Amino acid sequence: MQPYYEYRHIVGLEETNLVGNVYFVNHIRWQGRCREMFLKDHAPGVMRRLLEDLSLVTVSCACNYFSELTALDEISVRLYLQDLAQNRIALRFEYWRVNRGPGELIAEGNQEIACMRRVAGALEVEEVPAELRRALAPYRC
Repeated sequence: MQPYYEYRHIVGLEETNLVGNVYFVNHIRWQGRCREMFLKDHAPGVMRRLLEDLSLVTVSCACNYFSELTALDEISVRLYLQDLAQNRIALRFEYWRVNRGPGELIAEGNQEIACMRRVAGALEVEEVPAELRRALAPYRC
């Protein structure tokens, strides 16, 4: 098993700017998409709870860019677990261009998430659900 969860994406024209390269905010959007697909594939109970009382609040996110992407580039967005404690999850992301040769690291990012529960219109601290802990464990870096 590979040590990361992978979301594959082909860059569309709508994700590029006037110059023809990918607009920088799309990398952050792909972090969110990767996270959603991880939950769909490995923690479906958590996805159901998001419709009920659970909130996964993004506390911080960042991205460092090393090279540009353009339309029709195929990328592999790779998710790794950096840390998990109490109600916080720290994730690391790598963005690899995979349609040209052996692969090229394009960017790296990170994201911190707080697990919260919606109660009477407010948010309360919630432990990371056991299902999510188990699902993330194999991807620790």
